[in-house]
Amino acid sequence: MKQEIKSLENKVVKEIDLDKKIFGVEIKNEIIHRMIRYQLAKKRSGNHKTKGISEISGTTRKPFKQKGTGSARQGSRRSPQMRGGAVIFGPQVRSHAHKLPKRIRSLALKMALSNKLKEGKLKVISDFKISKPKTSFLTSKLAKMEIDSALFIDGKDVEKNFENALRNIPKTDFLPIAGLNVYDIIRRNFLIISEKALMGINERFKNE
Repeated sequence: MKQEIKSLENKVVKEIDLDKKIFGVEIKNEIIHRMIRYQLAKKRSGNHKTKGISEISGTTRKPFKQKGTGSARQGSRRSPQMRGGAVIFGPQVRSHAHKLPKRIRSLALKMALSNKLKEGKLKVISDFKISKPKTSFLTSKLAKMEIDSALFIDGKDVEKNFENALRNIPKTDFLPIAGLNVYDIIRRNFLIISEKALMGINERFKNE
């Protein structure tokens, strides 16, 4: 699978072969969907909580006598039917994370990469080196490449000038190779990876 490597000036530098086992995988939407649900579930804070009857402040005395009032009997003002009382079976602090086999997580990432290549929205850039960390300077380069929404992936050590320049551009993300994930790939229109990042991807899947 041939792929052009371009510079930030949108000029072709050379051609390379992409690994079919990584970038030529059959795409199954249900696998990608499972992975996105897994990622979003892990991101949830899970700190929602209501008070149980033991946590409500107030007296344990009966609000009024058992008989003779014409009202239903009540044992406590902290009961759930009373104003300001407890909530029964309400949400409690917990983790929303669930398990997903490593094989499925790995397959989903390959499918996300393959999907971007199939759509023609995967670009490989020789490097992200720019002379100055200016947003306007980088915006003009992205405009020439017709990139409006993109996830940029660099190697282990990211280019700081590029990262700082990209920070104020909407609908863009910049991550090191360790941060490559399905959700961020899918939520952006383009996937732009550096040559160092491509080497990292090949290294990540070399034993699979």
